[in-house]
Amino acid sequence: MPYEVQGVIARAKGQEVSLETVVVPDPGPGEAVVNVQACGVCHTDLHYREGGINDDFPFLLGHEAAGVVEAVGPGVTDVAPGDFVILNWRAVCGQCRACLRGRPWYCFNTHNATQKMTLKDGTELSPALGIGAFLEKTLVAAGQCTKVSAEAPAKVAGLLGCGVMAGLGAAINTGGVSRGDSVAVIGCGGVGNAAILGAALAGASKIIAVDVDDRKLAWARDFGATHTVNSRENDPVAAIRDLTGGFGADVVVEAVGRPETYEQAFYARDLAGTVVLVGVPTPEMKLELPLLDVFGRGGSLKSSWYGDCLPSRDFPMLIDLFLQDRLPLDRFVTETIVLDQVEEAFAKMHRGEVLRSVVKF
Repeated sequence: MPYEVQGVIARAKGQEVSLETVVVPDPGPGEAVVNVQACGVCHTDLHYREGGINDDFPFLLGHEAAGVVEAVGPGVTDVAPGDFVILNWRAVCGQCRACLRGRPWYCFNTHNATQKMTLKDGTELSPALGIGAFLEKTLVAAGQCTKVSAEAPAKVAGLLGCGVMAGLGAAINTGGVSRGDSVAVIGCGGVGNAAILGAALAGASKIIAVDVDDRKLAWARDFGATHTVNSRENDPVAAIRDLTGGFGADVVVEAVGRPETYEQAFYARDLAGTVVLVGVPTPEMKLELPLLDVFGRGGSLKSSWYGDCLPSRDFPMLIDLFLQDRLPLDRFVTETIVLDQVEEAFAKMHRGEVLRSVVKF
């Protein structure tokens, strides 16, 4: 029997979200219904509301979530009712050319639930990143459920579902940060600070945090930054070069998603260094660089999709590190809120007042 629950809906570009009744169908083949226990308020949700992803309104927002499986459909064997899971938005298929070549984190055929959640009048909803978790129960593909230890609080575990995993993975998986490397991170929100934490975890010797907000730079110190640069007051490229013997950083993570900060990252890296773009740009943004400089500097220019993570591998490992007090995921949670405070949380996020607001159910 379908469930009726309250969910956060974005009906039109730039319009404030509303709390409305959502109809969640029983799970079909390969699907699962999950009781959401906590869901982080991620900047990507705001991108959806602002039309920065696509225009498939109305959207059911929320995707950075953890909870307990309530029911599964036919053919589901990897998870069962009662399992504590983190939801992921890259459920790998195992059959595409990337998966068959042993690179499932690049899966080209990730899948979502086949059925649609709807409003009471039958209007189909577009779930954010194929999840839609600002509601008490959500319908997902079973492959979007990654089982982890239930000892972890949901408000912490859910953060691996998007932002924290994106930043950690940008440094460790995509950037390949290793012992003794110098690393710069431009943009010190939730994703950027996760990249700083990842660089510290990997053994980077110098970690330079760059932002326009001293409050965020103070957070960056807490996550392992050895140096900070306020780019309102200082040229970040010159500052990063000064701090790295004039060479530039081995790895620069751009966690803003803007052409001007990407250009800073490009020129702030060492020759043959690596730039990792993990900040999400909007469709109208353009980048212009002298092609000779791209050729002459060598190295790697990479984009990091979801931190190039493999949820089945990375989520349980990172939760274990948290439970061993080796990964301070709880520091990302600035506040816990209830469902009707999501719009207010967007405003706080836009003003840079929080790392993460987390909805608790």
